[in-house]
Amino acid sequence: MKFVPIAALLAVALASPAALAQKKYDPGANDKVIKIGNTNPYSGPASAYGQIGKSIGAYWKMVNDKGGINGRKIEWISYDDGYSPPKTVEMARKLVEQDQVLFVFQPLGTPPNSAIHRYMNAKKVPHLFVATGATKWNDPKNFPWTMGWQPNYQTEGRIYAEHILKNNPKAKVGVLYQNDDYGKDYLKGFRDGLGDRAASMIVKEVSYETSDPTVDSQIVQLQASGADTFFNITTPKFAAQAIRKAYDTGWKPMHYLNNVSTSIGSVLKPAGLEKAEGLISTQYLKEQTDEQWKDDPAIKEWEAFMKKYYPDGDLLSSFPLYGYTVAQTLHQVLKQAGDNLTRANIMKQAASLKDFRPDTMLPGIRINTSATDFAPIESEQLVRFDGQQWRRFGPIIGK
Repeated sequence: MKFVPIAALLAVALASPAALAQKKYDPGANDKVIKIGNTNPYSGPASAYGQIGKSIGAYWKMVNDKGGINGRKIEWISYDDGYSPPKTVEMARKLVEQDQVLFVFQPLGTPPNSAIHRYMNAKKVPHLFVATGATKWNDPKNFPWTMGWQPNYQTEGRIYAEHILKNNPKAKVGVLYQNDDYGKDYLKGFRDGLGDRAASMIVKEVSYETSDPTVDSQIVQLQASGADTFFNITTPKFAAQAIRKAYDTGWKPMHYLNNVSTSIGSVLKPAGLEKAEGLISTQYLKEQTDEQWKDDPAIKEWEAFMKKYYPDGDLLSSFPLYGYTVAQTLHQVLKQAGDNLTRANIMKQAASLKDFRPDTMLPGIRINTSATDFAPIESEQLVRFDGQQWRRFGPIIGK
């Protein structure tokens, strides 16, 4: 019988718990790399959002320079889908079937994500923190592989409706909306918020297609309707056009602008800052142009990140800040996942965030998820544009 030293036996005994916690991988992950896929409109009618994808890519460069996550580097594969659903389907299939990514993160837009919704769930590949506030992303029972991130559009629509009812109950409302699930989701929340007053208060609704060159004719129709209140449900290119046209025609309604187009650099500056004065919207992230945050450590850190890793990015745009913040959220999920990098565990960890707060998020707003709640952010605050920056007012609204 071979003699085994007691010290050696003790070492084996002490090592056994770690041995039991073996590393687990699905396609797209190994000891060295975590492969993440994405689609973004770097071209086309929603190309202003391309800064989101670029800032996320820059964030992973920073993370990799610091050693990665749990010792693994991030491989970021992001394709341009031009905000075209058929192209999104093509790119998603490429990411899953050819590139073999572990999951798809932050694909942008309601129509593009709607086009791959069933595919991602059929493939059981995480369709994670999608960059759209459509309400349908919070449906873990029927679509357990899809999760949103930002506040949903219906909630935001209700917030504006409640503000109008409280401050101008006799308002005559005109609505401009994008003719797809994104626009209709906002409109439903707004109508629900007005309740039985919706039919009498909304005097005109007009839609536009993303293929339209301008929304000038729609603004003229809304002005002619006699509306004194305007709910502007548009993506950046059309938001800038609507703000400019309303001002240039002399129409001066109380103007509510959806949160997805509040970027000063990408929307309000092209429209003309003086033409955007008085706009009302919502925020859930710190606004880097707000003097309140000029010495804030988180904003200072973000600015340093931008200068080093994304020097071509617009420091006045909220889109790079959004990308940085959602990337922080995924960073936390991957840290929690540890060495269990299976697709099922990625979803489990994404659904296990408790009071997580990226430091670029407004104080008082937290991220919480569970197996039955796939809506990470459910609070916002009203803001008004003063001609130079957004000013917060009122309480945090929501959970």
